[in-house]
Amino acid sequence: MDIIDISVNEMQARVARYRELRASPQAFIDTRIPIYERDIYNVIGRGVTEDAALAPSIIDARYFGITYVGADPGKGAALHAHETIEVFIPLVGRWAAYWGADGDKEIELDPFDVISFPPGVYRGFRNIGDSHGMLMAIIGSKESTGDGGRVDWAPQILAQSHATGLRVNTEGDLEEG
Repeated sequence: MDIIDISVNEMQARVARYRELRASPQAFIDTRIPIYERDIYNVIGRGVTEDAALAPSIIDARYFGITYVGADPGKGAALHAHETIEVFIPLVGRWAAYWGADGDKEIELDPFDVISFPPGVYRGFRNIGDSHGMLMAIIGSKESTGDGGRVDWAPQILAQSHATGLRVNTEGDLEEG
């Protein structure tokens, strides 16, 4: 490996300041369904976000992406799957990670606990605390580009989201319809 030396200015492009992050309240097709309302912050890479306008703070995302999720009590992400590993780490508050075709299996997590879902497992999460919580999601990538692929939503979630008028186009981005 060649060792490189970069300047402080070059390194600034690789720093994500939380106070400067901009969230999307509609980053996925499930976010119009009230119990799945949440804010998504793309920190490193685009990850699997379906909101094409949600730019990451740090663009260079080789083999993984990091997203922050903010949600009020009782809210979180619907059942979905990925072709890569996905890790959830609560930062603020208590969270439940659930999985299975019907989401009937569940583990409760405290701040800084870590759960790692293998590829192809329907999974979701929700804030089980009594105030706004924050969770970090790390999504793997199959390529050095940082592309984590697209979300595979559970059929019941697709039906609910389509009823809200939100769909995902062939490129994997949100659209009305």
